[in-house]
Amino acid sequence: MAGDYSFDVVSKVDLNEMKNAIDQAEREITTRFDFRGTKSTIELDGSTVKLLSDDEYKLNTLIEVLRGKMAKRNISLKALEYGKIEAASHGAARQTITLRQGIPTDEAKALVKAIKDAGIKVTTQIQGEDLRISGKDKDSLQAAQKLIRSMEDLPYDVEFANYR
Repeated sequence: MAGDYSFDVVSKVDLNEMKNAIDQAEREITTRFDFRGTKSTIELDGSTVKLLSDDEYKLNTLIEVLRGKMAKRNISLKALEYGKIEAASHGAARQTITLRQGIPTDEAKALVKAIKDAGIKVTTQIQGEDLRISGKDKDSLQAAQKLIRSMEDLPYDVEFANYR
């Protein structure tokens, strides 16, 4: 086991960066002309973002401002899972966005199958919401990373961590 190398495939959102993006978005909406006199708010509550605005149009504009601030802070937009737009009091609109943390088990199994189908000589282990890939040589690990990066249709953002 001493000659084995490994790394983890994870999908996480840095909540501090997300809080900073929300703060910047709130600062922008307080200065924008089209949001003057409106009750538009963005709140981060754990791993959910709660949006409230006067109507559906302003809510969608609020989401676009937030997405722009997230992109500037290198937070993947694939991490957002949008809830349905609900009617709030006085004609306002509300929406909850959940931040996806971790790789779902069925998606991790699909990743394992893709690696096995490619014939890369590594062993894979699903560890909760992460995927550990280990192998005898670094070249096979790099081939696995290249394969995972080339999969553009993944519904989540992947990062590589815990190199050993």
